[in-house]
Amino acid sequence: MKRTPLPGVGVQYDVTTRSGRRLSVVVHQDGRRFLGFYDPEDPDTCQASFQLDSDEAASLGALIAPEPEAPDLAVGELDLATERIPVTAKSPYRGRPLGDTRARTRTGASIVAVLRRTAPHPAPGPDFRLEAGDVLVVVGTRQGVEELAQIIAGG
Repeated sequence: MKRTPLPGVGVQYDVTTRSGRRLSVVVHQDGRRFLGFYDPEDPDTCQASFQLDSDEAASLGALIAPEPEAPDLAVGELDLATERIPVTAKSPYRGRPLGDTRARTRTGASIVAVLRRTAPHPAPGPDFRLEAGDVLVVVGTRQGVEELAQIIAGG
């Protein structure tokens, strides 16, 4: 790959494939990108050119060089669930610290965030006080999440 600064414009990257084809990408200072495809018989003649915005360029880049995929066994085979559990006025944990629920110890499910009208609270600590109207974001097995919903409801 050849990199050529274009003063006042941006940078041009030229790629020549093993088969001898030439592709050029011009990255403008404002984020626009232009792709140019060159004639294999005349490397100075651009056969086609088109513009990509930054989102389109990112999508194309992801197709060309994708991130390694995580193994498929994750959520489905482990029976993981993510649920939102409301803290009602009747909950025995209303006004009490999150640690009093002993959620992970009792159910294996984790409370990963608390959504409150005023703001979300990611990764709340055991001293975080629950209020009526809070919504707990919980991750665990289906059974663990259901058990935790019962505990928060007071059942």
